[in-house]
Amino acid sequence: MLYHLFQYLQKVTDIPGIGLMNYLSFRAIAASIISMLIAFFAGKRIIAFMQKKQIGETIRDLGLEGQMQKTNTPTMGGLIILFAIVVSALLVCNLTNIYVQLLLLTTLWCGALGFTDDYIKVFKHKKEGMSEKGKLLGQVGLGFVIGLTVCFSPDIVVRENIKEAAAVVTTERSELDADSERLVESNSYHTEDVVKSTKTTIPFVKNHEFDYKYLSPFKGVWGWYSKWAIYVLMIVLVITACSNGTNLTDGMDGLAAGTSAIVGIVIGILAWLGGNVIDSGYLNIMYIPGTGEIAIFMSAFVGALIGFLWYNSYPAQVFMGDTGSLAIGGIIGVSAILIRKELLLPLLCGIFFVESLSVLIQRGYFKYTRKKYGAGRRVWKMAPLHHHYQKEGVEALVKKPIHAIPEAKIVTRFWLVGLLLAVATLAILKIR
Repeated sequence: MLYHLFQYLQKVTDIPGIGLMNYLSFRAIAASIISMLIAFFAGKRIIAFMQKKQIGETIRDLGLEGQMQKTNTPTMGGLIILFAIVVSALLVCNLTNIYVQLLLLTTLWCGALGFTDDYIKVFKHKKEGMSEKGKLLGQVGLGFVIGLTVCFSPDIVVRENIKEAAAVVTTERSELDADSERLVESNSYHTEDVVKSTKTTIPFVKNHEFDYKYLSPFKGVWGWYSKWAIYVLMIVLVITACSNGTNLTDGMDGLAAGTSAIVGIVIGILAWLGGNVIDSGYLNIMYIPGTGEIAIFMSAFVGALIGFLWYNSYPAQVFMGDTGSLAIGGIIGVSAILIRKELLLPLLCGIFFVESLSVLIQRGYFKYTRKKYGAGRRVWKMAPLHHHYQKEGVEALVKKPIHAIPEAKIVTRFWLVGLLLAVATLAILKIR
């Protein structure tokens, strides 16, 4: 709203500094600061309200170090994150931008889904919350909405790379000759025409691009329909996987919030680069007009998580609950799809990926051994993986005693791994 107000005032008056809102860098900084302050100041009041209403987490004794001390800690703290993101985005983002609209829809949709789950747990006193099918239906529904919008919206387009310029962009700027410099300034790394495309970014190949049409078994008209159907199904899969992955990672104080903030910073950088015609040409990545606004939204996202960490860091004063974790995962998945970087998520979101994989392996192996031997066996002491390190006992497969690691140390180490994965994700932009 502030963005649109400043745009209007710029037309009717000449106040010094009023043009600052035209700069993505200024708005990104403003978005992060505003959301951080909102989370910090609103969080204190929301936590006090939850304590007054006794909206606390019911803890089952699973034999984890320090677990029972968290009983009655306020939950549904994801409301703090959602409030900070939405208000900051409404104030600073360009609300006519299709990418901002989709991210706001994702935030509210997944937030409502998570809130429903938390409400059932807290107020209906049903520990299982929503059924897995109910959650999955909500996530898949959002996936189809996003996928069909990407498919049919005329505002979601790309400008494809000019192949003849590909060799030039691999040269460092300091080594560019005069002709190449003029090529940069003329923005001629990309075609002038915008196109609907099913292309996405993939690492370690010459042009960093993969087209989903390669997976289509048909050609011609049926091939066109087939490639978009494959793309939409991929979008549904990514959104569902990210949302559930973040939800599974939310099991320790500051773990999900801290790792998500790291992921959000990288996605913001990638959105910034992909939305800038010069930088995208230099890095030889696809130019997607309008995605600079995603960088601003992700700045609000990161700011809200940092503000929330003030209260969620060990020992936590509030838990985000499914209200926050499902929304965070949804935002990460949708933003990665919109900037065509969803195939980088297994690396960038390696923490979420491994946490999800640990649960799938644990469940699968337990069911297999129960059917074969009559009694289920486990790969890890406990899943998701972060609880494996927190629980005292003997490792199931190698029969090796493992002592419990303090929760704060586990979280810090996971953050460090997340930082390494973030650096690796950015580094592969230069590896072909």
